[in-house]
Amino acid sequence: MPQFLQTTDPDFEAQFQALLSMKREDAPDVNAVVADIIADVRARGDAAVFDLTAKFDRVALTPETMVVSETDVMQAMEAVTDAEIDALEMAAERIRAYHERQLPRDEKWTDSVGAMLGWRWTAVSAAGLYVPGGLATYPSSVLMNAIPARVAGVQRLDMVVPTPDGAMNPLVLAAAKMAGVDTIYRIGGAQAVAALAYGTETVRPVDKITGPGNAFVAAAKRQVFGQVGIDMIAGPSEILIIADAENDPDWIAIDLLSQAEHDESAQSLLITTDADFGRQVATAVETRLASLERHAIAGASWRDYGAIIVVQNLGEAAALTDDIAPEHLELCVANPGALADNITNAGAIFLGAWTPEAIGDYIGGPNHVLPTARSARFSSGLSVLDFMKRTTIAEMTPGALSKIGPAAEILAKSESLEAHGLSIRARLDRLNE
Repeated sequence: MPQFLQTTDPDFEAQFQALLSMKREDAPDVNAVVADIIADVRARGDAAVFDLTAKFDRVALTPETMVVSETDVMQAMEAVTDAEIDALEMAAERIRAYHERQLPRDEKWTDSVGAMLGWRWTAVSAAGLYVPGGLATYPSSVLMNAIPARVAGVQRLDMVVPTPDGAMNPLVLAAAKMAGVDTIYRIGGAQAVAALAYGTETVRPVDKITGPGNAFVAAAKRQVFGQVGIDMIAGPSEILIIADAENDPDWIAIDLLSQAEHDESAQSLLITTDADFGRQVATAVETRLASLERHAIAGASWRDYGAIIVVQNLGEAAALTDDIAPEHLELCVANPGALADNITNAGAIFLGAWTPEAIGDYIGGPNHVLPTARSARFSSGLSVLDFMKRTTIAEMTPGALSKIGPAAEILAKSESLEAHGLSIRARLDRLNE
């Protein structure tokens, strides 16, 4: 059974803080191993990638077979059903339409002293997408990473996907084709991240790497940051549902399990104003677990990291939510919009009982690559902006420089940066000649 907490309990705050500080990442210290892998790839290029792929994925590669051929992609497309293609196309269309609205505008204006100021947005030149591999893979993640990059204007889009024992999900290749991925490499792990960051004889380096992976991939992304940009370090999935007693307990139970089935370290939380309803949901979860295909995984997640929190009112629920800062937040209450207005920290919010989180995973439109482990307090989900950079623009006229230059000169002198001040003074003196 999950934890059952009530805000009226005298030790609630201690229990709640213990819940927040619970370490769910089953990630041993892999930094030294990853550092060695990155150094090896930098030193030996393709040879290191081939050796590591043979060791970890049991696949022998050559420069020719490392790249997934167009023939392989077309064969994969033929292996996918029409219904699956239609579903991918609908998802791609909705994801593209949503992210097109995120495109920022360039700005330029003349201020009160006559200086022209502004900024412009441009896309990174090349992005690398990491996609977890094997048969149990996620074509939806391909769409969620690749489509925003294309909408942003990324010129080259490369993807790495491990193929343990040679296995690759045809839907992943179909999604990559649909989303406009240029090159697909049959490699994964820290060696794939290193190859994307530094390049090899076959793999071209990129400017930014996005996409989830295991502890080795996460550590590699941390270590190559600075050489390239990264999106975020994603942890186990999580969901928080705020629900009143007017809901169907079975619906709430299924929604909790939708994240629990991802990973034994995933976390599913329910906040409710009705203790009896919370107990009904707990019973419904156990009933559903009995027939769930991934019952062992979901059961371990619910048992070890799940919790039901009973609050006195929705104000308490909102305050707790901001402390939890969940990746996914479902608001199954009478007025979800009003409650959402009182919550600041969440990766994605799903309003009302008819908006299950799973819609956001596949077909809703917003991105499903979201901040975890309370990082929604300071970061956002993947967007078009993750593949773009802003360059500021300034142009001084002689008149503008004469008005603001003296103040800049004073500040330069106060920082003991003589040449800074002289670069301004030389121009001001010319104006006075």
